[in-house]
Amino acid sequence: MTNLKLLSLILCTVVISTNANLIEETCKKTPNHDLCVHHLQADPHSSDADVTGLALIMVNVIKTKANTSLTKIHQLLQGNPQPGQKEALNSCSGRYNAILVADVPQAIAALKKGDPKFAVNSANDAAIEATSCEKSFSGKSPLTNDNNSMNDVAAVTAAIVKILL
Repeated sequence: MTNLKLLSLILCTVVISTNANLIEETCKKTPNHDLCVHHLQADPHSSDADVTGLALIMVNVIKTKANTSLTKIHQLLQGNPQPGQKEALNSCSGRYNAILVADVPQAIAALKKGDPKFAVNSANDAAIEATSCEKSFSGKSPLTNDNNSMNDVAAVTAAIVKILL
């Protein structure tokens, strides 16, 4: 019985080590290695994921960031937005909603079907939406950190998906 436990421990160590190597090697091919490693290692599903699984994890990060940004936008709209910001916030709301309604589901479907090209397009579109949100403000944007974060995560996601092409 002890030999069986030892063998199980060794196999678990090999699997975890192999996936840590996959994460490291995958993240080296992205524009932001540290961000990539941070998000992938934070997800328990990464321990047994292949590159497609890692890409799906990053699509989920896009989804989470879009939801967080939408919540912040709605809070800002419920407050007393500075003059001229209400229109920009409404525009950003539509852009982040598009990420959630179109880009994320399209990326997930494309990855699950084994057609990564459309997932790359979706990740790139999420970055475009965040950039457009930022540009909709004339002056200081209250969403700069959110938009920059979405751009960074979308770029990492697109880079991971491109490995599958």
